[in-house]
Amino acid sequence: MSLDKFKSLHNQNQPLLIANTWDAISSKSAEKSGFQVIGTSSHAIANILGYEDGENIPFEEMFFMIEKIAKSTSLLVSADFESGYSDDPQQVAKNVEKLVDAGILGINLEDGLTNGKDRSLGDVSVLTDKIKAIKSHLQSKGKDIYINARIDTYTTKHADAINETLKRIKAYETAGADGFFVPLINTDEDIKAVLETTQLPLNVFMKDGLKTYEEFATLGVHRVSYGNGIHAKITAATNKAFDDLMNTKSLK
Repeated sequence: MSLDKFKSLHNQNQPLLIANTWDAISSKSAEKSGFQVIGTSSHAIANILGYEDGENIPFEEMFFMIEKIAKSTSLLVSADFESGYSDDPQQVAKNVEKLVDAGILGINLEDGLTNGKDRSLGDVSVLTDKIKAIKSHLQSKGKDIYINARIDTYTTKHADAINETLKRIKAYETAGADGFFVPLINTDEDIKAVLETTQLPLNVFMKDGLKTYEEFATLGVHRVSYGNGIHAKITAATNKAFDDLMNTKSLK
């Protein structure tokens, strides 16, 4: 089964490097480059459709793009699904079922709450209830999906980020999470504490100022992603290309 294959890729000798894509073209490029798994970037998708990051895009538009990406590639696909596009756990579960039916094998589901550009940490019960609802609803239909529970303790600069992270890991694992994404966790001590707390895969975030892929690998993390990183480079290159064209009136 594809889901079994997807899960097994989180237990390789080296961390699973996700191809964070945003449309069919970027997904085809990732496949050509030899990536094993695509992880859609909600940030990039929102931006190309004219929305700011932070669950400002409607579910229907996000689903349209995720489905197009899944149809464009033979790679396994996981979706960055923000907070599920509803505060109602049962509605989130129904939204996730649509992803499963479109061939999506995994989701990132976060406990951070957004208000414009501001992000705050939601109560632990919010994501716990959503995870339980998703697993229960899908299991009643004979379906399943890999839930990568995103913990926003570091992105929201929680005063005791590591201990709050460990508390949430235990709660989300009990609820049915399959793995954990802790963006911006970076110290050896904190990463080791997470790996000692759970046997489930740990996903970390790669960007300037944080550890390299090789450094994360040495610590034993299972999955590495980078969100909007490649799309940001493409956007910068596009801006420069148009600036050059306006200045030179040439494509050379």
